[in-house]
Amino acid sequence: MSKIEVRKGEGLEKALRKFKTKLRREGVIDEIKKREFYEKPSERRRKQQDAAVRREQRRRREAE
Repeated sequence: MSKIEVRKGEGLEKALRKFKTKLRREGVIDEIKKREFYEKPSERRRKQQDAAVRREQRRRREAE
């Protein structure tokens, strides 16, 4: 469970912003989005392979 320290006099908006930032850094938001819908294993492999191809193309482009 993620917790934040709220200082005296700190507004609700600022505390909520701090909480969301902490969740994003811990990867909770990405995990929720990933689990929002069921993804077949074949689709998951295809996405991972596509991401690997993009990373390799980007790496080659930057090396030139």
